[in-house]
Order: sequence, then C-alpha cells, then structure tokens
Amino acid sequence: MTELTVTAKSNSNNLLRRDVRFLGNILGEVLVHQGGNELLDIVEKIRETSKSLRSVFLPELFADFKGIISTLEPDIRHQVIRAFAIYFQLVNIAEQNHRIRRKRDYERSAGESVQPGSIESAIQDLKERNITFEEVQEILESLSLELVMTAHPTEAMRRAILDIHKRIADDVMQLDNPTLTFREREQLREKLLNEVITLWQTDELRDRKPTVLDEVRNGMYYFHETLFHILPEVYQELERCLSKYYPGHHWHVPTYLRFGSWIGGDRDGNPSVTADVTWRTLEMQRKLAVREYQRILREFMKYLSFSSSIVSVSDELLQSIEKDREHVTLKKMEIWHNEKEPYRVKLVYMLAKMSHILDENMTGSERYQSPEEFIEDLNIIDRSLRFHFADYVADTYIQKLIRQAELFGFHTATLDIRQHSQEHENAMAEILRKMNVTQDYAQMSEDEKIELLNNLLNDPRPLTTPYQEYSDSTEECLEVYRTVFRAQQEFGVKCISSYLISMSEGASDILEVMVFAKEVGLFRKDNDGSVVATLQAAPLFETIEDLHAAPEIMRKLFSLPIYREAVSAMNELQEIMLGYSDSNKDGGAITANWELQVALKDITAVGNEYGIRLKYFHGRGGSLGRGGMPLNRSILAQPASTIAGGIKITEQGEVISSRYSLKGIAYRSLDQATSALITASLNARYAETESTEKEWEEISSSISAASQKKYQDLIFRDPDFLSFFKESTPLPEVGELNIGSRPSKRKNSDRFEDLRAIPWVFAWTQSRYLLPAWYAAGTGLQSFYQDKEENLKVLQKMYTSYPFFTSLIDTLQMALAKADLIIAKEYSLMTKDDKARERIFGLIQDEFNLTKELVLKITGQQDILDNQPVLQESIRLRNPYVDPLSYLQVQLLNELRELREQEQDDDPDLLREVLLTINGIAAGLRNTG
Repeated sequence: MTELTVTAKSNSNNLLRRDVRFLGNILGEVLVHQGGNELLDIVEKIRETSKSLRSVFLPELFADFKGIISTLEPDIRHQVIRAFAIYFQLVNIAEQNHRIRRKRDYERSAGESVQPGSIESAIQDLKERNITFEEVQEILESLSLELVMTAHPTEAMRRAILDIHKRIADDVMQLDNPTLTFREREQLREKLLNEVITLWQTDELRDRKPTVLDEVRNGMYYFHETLFHILPEVYQELERCLSKYYPGHHWHVPTYLRFGSWIGGDRDGNPSVTADVTWRTLEMQRKLAVREYQRILREFMKYLSFSSSIVSVSDELLQSIEKDREHVTLKKMEIWHNEKEPYRVKLVYMLAKMSHILDENMTGSERYQSPEEFIEDLNIIDRSLRFHFADYVADTYIQKLIRQAELFGFHTATLDIRQHSQEHENAMAEILRKMNVTQDYAQMSEDEKIELLNNLLNDPRPLTTPYQEYSDSTEECLEVYRTVFRAQQEFGVKCISSYLISMSEGASDILEVMVFAKEVGLFRKDNDGSVVATLQAAPLFETIEDLHAAPEIMRKLFSLPIYREAVSAMNELQEIMLGYSDSNKDGGAITANWELQVALKDITAVGNEYGIRLKYFHGRGGSLGRGGMPLNRSILAQPASTIAGGIKITEQGEVISSRYSLKGIAYRSLDQATSALITASLNARYAETESTEKEWEEISSSISAASQKKYQDLIFRDPDFLSFFKESTPLPEVGELNIGSRPSKRKNSDRFEDLRAIPWVFAWTQSRYLLPAWYAAGTGLQSFYQDKEENLKVLQKMYTSYPFFTSLIDTLQMALAKADLIIAKEYSLMTKDDKARERIFGLIQDEFNLTKELVLKITGQQDILDNQPVLQESIRLRNPYVDPLSYLQVQLLNELRELREQEQDDDPDLLREVLLTINGIAAGLRNTG
C-alpha cells in the first residue's frame, strides 16, 4: 500500500511520494506482523483490482472485485477494513506534513519573494496601492475575526488516535533532516514502526458516547497544543510586515483575531449541557489559561537573570516588588533570596498571584483580579528591560506573553450560549401564567408578544420570585442566566457575551432572552435612563423561511427604543448568526447559497438604516453541503458590504483537527485568514460594482427558484424519498457511532424536519452521493440556459466576473468530483421498494449528469476540477482506496439490517465493522461533516 499521492513535478512533491511510500511500507510490515502474508496479499489484491476498475470499468472485473469482498471471512474482513482505514490516516498525516514542508520550501527558495495569500502579500498590496498609514490604521481597527469551536459530532476519531497521529507527524518531519546519521534514520524508522503498531492495536472506536466535559477537554487540547503559541506569532508577523512596509511607526495591532467556543455552552437539543456543566467548562478553561501562564513565567526565570550589580532597573519595578511584599504571602520555598536579581524576585510574586487565582481561599491583592493587572505587571517588566537596553529580551519574551494575556485572558476562549427559541417560549409562558400576567402567552399574536415583552423590559420590577416554584425545565432555563451573571463576575465580562437563539422566527424570540437577562442583572435600565447590557441576544436564522423574515424581524427590534439602547450599550454592534446547514437541508445548495447572499445584504441595509454595525456569525460546517470551504475563501466569499462589524465562523468536527492539530498548518491557516481579512476590508472600502451585477442577481434569483422547486419536489414532496434516504444510506448506523454527546435528532421523532442537518449530510457523504452539495443545481442552471448560446455566454461571464457565482460553481465542482454514483447505486440496492428505488435513483442520476454537463459548459473545462489539477489528482487517486471500504460497508449494512429485521440480537462484531468503515470512509473523503 504505497502508491497514493498527488502527481507533481517538483522535488518537494517527490518528498510527499517518499513519505507516503515510507509509511505505506511500514503499514505493510505491520500487516504481515499482525496478520501474516495472507492479510497483506488480500489487501494488495483488493487495492490493485480497485485501481484497475478506476482506470477501465469492466463488468467482469467488477464482478470479480465484489466476489473477493463478499467472500472474505469475518476475521480477515475486519482486518482488511482497518488496513484501508489506517492507510488513509497515514496518508492524511503525510499530506498535512507536506503542506508545512511546501511553505518552508517556498520561504527558503523565494528569497525576497512574497508568498501569495500570506500576511506579507496583503500588506505589500496595501503599500503598492498607495494606501496611507492612516488608512492602514483604520483598516486594522475595523478588522474582527472570531473562530468558534463547536462539538458538532462529525469528528469520528478518538483523542488517543489523534495523539498517535501527532507523534507520527513529528517523526515523519524528521525524515527531512539532512544531518541524521544512518543509525539515527534506522532508529527513526523503528520508532515509526512502533507507532504504527500502536495505532493498529489501539481501538479507533469509542466505547461510549463522550460526555460534554469530554468534548470540552478535546477542544481545549488545541488551545494547549497549538493556539496558545501560534496565535501571538500571527500577530507578531503582522506587526513585522507593517514595520517593514510602513517604517517609522510603532505598531501594536489591535486584537482582531480570537477564538471562541460553543463546547459546554451549546444546549440546543442537548439536555446534557446544564448550567452546572457550563460553569465547570469555564473553570476548566480558566485553569488551562492559568497553567499556561505559570509555565511561561517559570520559563522566564531562565532568561531574566539580570543583576542590579551590573544594570540599573527601573524604580517602577522596584516599587512594584515592594508592593507585592506587602500584600502577597509567599511560602518559604518560593522566596527568591538573591535580591540582586530583581526580575526573578518579581516573577516569584507573579507566579504566586497567578496560582492564587485557582485557590478559593485567596482574595484581594493575594491574587490577580483581572488579566489587566497581570498585563500591567508585564508592562512594568517590559519598560524596565528597555530602561537598560534589553529590548531584544522584551520583544522576544515579554511582548509575546502580553499578547497571550490580551487574547486569552483568564478565560482562554469566549463561551457562547445557545438554546432553541421554543425552550424560552415555554419558560416565559409558565412564568407569566404563575405571575398572573397572561394565562396563555404561547397563543398570543407576535405583535402582542412584542408589546408585552417591551413593557417588561422597560419595567424595573422583577418578573420572577424565589418564592415561586417552577418546572424543572423553566428552573434550568433561569439558572443558565444566573450562571452567566455569576461567571461574568468571577471570570470577567468577556467569558460569555453572546446568547444565540436557534430557530429565531420572530422578534419575540430575541426579546424573551432580553427579559430573562434583565431578571438576573445582565440587562438593566437605571433611573437616569442609561442602559447597561453585558449579554447580547443574537438571533440564529436557519431555514429559508427564516432568512426571508430576518430583515423585518431586525427592523422591528431596532425600532424599539429599549432594544436600540441595549445595542448602543454593546458598542453599537448587533451579532446575527446565519445557518448554512438547515438552509441547505431546507432548500438545496444553490438556493441556500443565494438566500444567504440576499439575507446578508438585506439585513445589512436594515442595520444601516439604524446606524448599527452588524457582526455576522456564519454557521459553516466542514462538508460541502454545509458551507464548508477553506477559511480564507469563506472570508473572501462574503459580500464586501457585510464585513464592517466583523466576522464569526464556526470551526466544526474534523475541520478542527485538520486545521489546528499541527502548529505549522494552524499558523498557515491563520496567516491566510488574516491576509483574506485585510483584502476583504480593503475591497469593502473601495468596492466597485459591475454595471451588470443587478442583472446577474436577477438571473441568480431565477436559478435559485427553479433549483429550490426541483430540490423540494424530491426531498419534501416525494412520498417515497424519506424511506429511500434511510435505507440507501448508513443514517441509522451513523447514530450508533459514539462521536458526540448530542442526539442526532432534536426530538425523538422520525420526521425529516426533526433530523439534524449534520447526520443528514454525513450519511449522504458516506454513501458517496454527496446529494446535499449539488442536487437540483443542474435544473436551476438549465432554467436560465435553455440550450441557448447567448444565455451560456452570460453564465460564462458571470463565472469569470461575479464572485458569488464563481464560488458557487467551484464548490459544485468539488462536490461532483467527490460524488460517485456507481458506488451510490450499490447503496441504493438496499432500498426495499424496487420501483421507488429505480425512480428516485434515476432522478438523482439524471440530475447529476445534467449538473456536470452544465458546469463543464460554464467553465469551458474538459473535466471537473481541471482548474484545480492538484486537488483533481488527489481525489482521483484517493477514490480507488475508498471504494473497497464503500463496498464492504454496503455488504455489512445488508447483513446487519437483515439480522435486525429478524429481531435477532445484534452481532457486536458486525456492528463494529460497520462503524469501522464509517471511520475509514470519513478519513478517505475528508471534509465529511
């Protein structure tokens, strides 16, 4: 198993081939070691046959291929599945390492050349376009990008496996070290062999669903391993480039790039996320930040050995030490006895104040009360170092720690709270009924609800009382707000600032959250008329219908004086989240993308009417069917007029591990994101609208309407579709893979509407349809094209000159390239109703062919992804290795379901094999969720 790689001309890509071959050979040795030559021979035979089928599809060869797979004995079959799955894991490691290598190669060979898409390329562009120093400062002050980690269950890999992957990646990187001796290379190979054996002997599957706190620990892993260290380096690079191209100015870039989290705060459909879990999450996050600062301060003890016998430190530093002596109690073993080393004396007191943060018995000046106090101590050291010309030490060590404290505070990441709007309505109805305000709040009209909630917000009197008993659900609802208030007091206001409301369908959904916030002190109107708000209610518009309603909902809210004052209290900024998953599930890929584009512009226009900046939170997933794309492309894909208030983007599932598990890749991703953010901000300031853009928007709207009808005709109006979907994909089995704490359905229901968008997309990807990412696109495009040459020329012009349409067509290309209807047809054979199967699969196949035909006409390409040959080749070469897993999965699903239909006990080994194929296909296809 040694041949999967990407065809390339450079020596750099030869090294990728080397690494894949090297790891493939090691895996081959492991297969022989663990299963004998018989196992290796079978794996190789399946691999070679699969490759041959991809080269030339011959029916007799296909029959032989399926025959080999169907006759595998269970013990061998189990190992074959694992062999292909682990191979993909190793290939993915090699490709990730290669991305780091390519960047280093570029920097080594380019000399003074600037890498495209980098921070330096963006700053160089500003200079070449004669953007003044003052304008650059304005651009920097307007930048805002927050990346929010979520625990959405599409990361099928265990933490233990990811740890092994990291060790393998570190070792493979050593292969490039030219100073290694022959013996050292042999030892490195032995070490890698042991790691792959460990990987083989480690269970890929979790034996239980992770708890929410397990997910919190998993998310914190990336802060500990990469983000705490990489994020400040991105800022340092930006300041270096600014100093290079705009010399003579002191640059301290405002905080524009930060990370947030939903893990431990997202309670929508997850009853396991309680107020107590949220509190424990915040405690864990604080502990991580404090431990990191302690580690760094201890490291500083090595470097800050400056002696007052040789240099003169600042009086300010000496005075701060005396102040610490008065207020901070040190243990005998902590005291630094050499008084001529004042920095070390100071650091000892700083370490004590930092450790006291985690000691509940320590209060007042014994501990840091805020990150600002810690930063002030660091600034005192910084100024003193510069006083005796130790600038290099200050720049290298102290400034980086100051930036870390600015970014991560004592809370590591801002935690968002999210809950479904129905939960708020239920709690509000009960409270209002028990307080004799109204007996049936839920039945009131929307205007009546708005009027009532507006009055409650303006009334200083509390609505709830501790002497009234409420249901458990209402009590938990209220407890969340109490927890947020207590958290802001304990961890700082930045620890939680947004409360997201899923399925926001009216202004009342947002006002309900405001009323609850008022009950605990997160919102109040003082006697002098001033408004204080430390928590913002942020609507989440998810479905097509909600996107249509969103502008008017926001207009109603902004027209209420009390709400407008609340926005003013939040720095004239309103956060609004847009859901990519449910809008796609609701209307299909074309319509979801178009409706999101329209909503962005229309909501922004409403914000402009009221002088309010809007911060859009894009709920993108990792998969193509859920808005997935590279981070820099997702930034540049936004309409220029919509980024002034900042951008938030979810980082979900396997996207987190692929972007942030290795420092080099994490740095490059954030480097590109920063470059894209600067470019997008510049474009927004100097936006040029094509005269034909209005016409293109009308065409896009008509394409969307035709596409939506085609999509909904199948998904919502075909009576056989839901059965076809459940039977021809591994949807039921995906729910048995222990990859997340949250249920796959919002309710215990078999209705399509209650199925979450994530398993919807995951199941279609596993079965190789990738239907949500492309279905109905061909019909939409054909509705305008109509086989007319003049219309085709318009579409071709739109592709080259209209960014929205360019992104849309290129995303379709990726989906079409990854889909495989020959294999999908095998899955369709699991459908019990033959007539329904043939009819629905025929519709899908016809639409696929039409979409592919029109995409090629519009792009002028001979084949899909001709414009991205490296990616095209990567997919082409991966497919033969995913194919055996797909055919094995179909066979196993048939066997498992037959047992269940006979109401026999599950065969645990059979279920395990199904779940292993799910893991393997996810690793092979990547961006699956």
